[in-house]
Amino acid sequence: MVYNYKEILEKYKNDYTIRKALNSKEIFKIEKGIYSDKEINNPLVIYSKKYPNAVITMDSAFYYYHLTDVIPNKVYLATDRNAHTIKDDKIIQIFVNKEILYQGRIQEKINNNLINIYDRERLLVEIIRKKKQIPYDYYKEIIRNYRDISYELDMYKIEEYLSLYKNNLNLALMLKNEVF
Repeated sequence: MVYNYKEILEKYKNDYTIRKALNSKEIFKIEKGIYSDKEINNPLVIYSKKYPNAVITMDSAFYYYHLTDVIPNKVYLATDRNAHTIKDDKIIQIFVNKEILYQGRIQEKINNNLINIYDRERLLVEIIRKKKQIPYDYYKEIIRNYRDISYELDMYKIEEYLSLYKNNLNLALMLKNEVF
């Protein structure tokens, strides 16, 4: 389990017992303010705990959903457009308007920890929107995998997410031509 400082303080009651638990390797300090009962943790869990208002997106989410076999070397987080810039070399921060930031956000469980991640339908809309910014082979791999699961996708959600953008008719046409 991964804990932030407030949660670890609730569990161990004071800094002295936290230090004792750290010294005895009962818990481990992963980063400043982030602790765990395991030495090695999934980066999605760590950064979800560290940035609870952010949503995992793009490459990190595609890999999580098995839409690609390319392991991302950084964690992609969507944050409010007005949020502070995250200064961490392991994170790519994507700024999103507050009105649409949480559209499609769901919580998934990894090793008894909840992460905020976009659902597959929102990610489909995002990859179509960013087609020109993504390497062609990578884009095709993800679209091919979306075709394989197209029967599982919720079309009403996709239509709802498309309606969030001004060029929704063009996006819908691209989606129809490439996936369905």
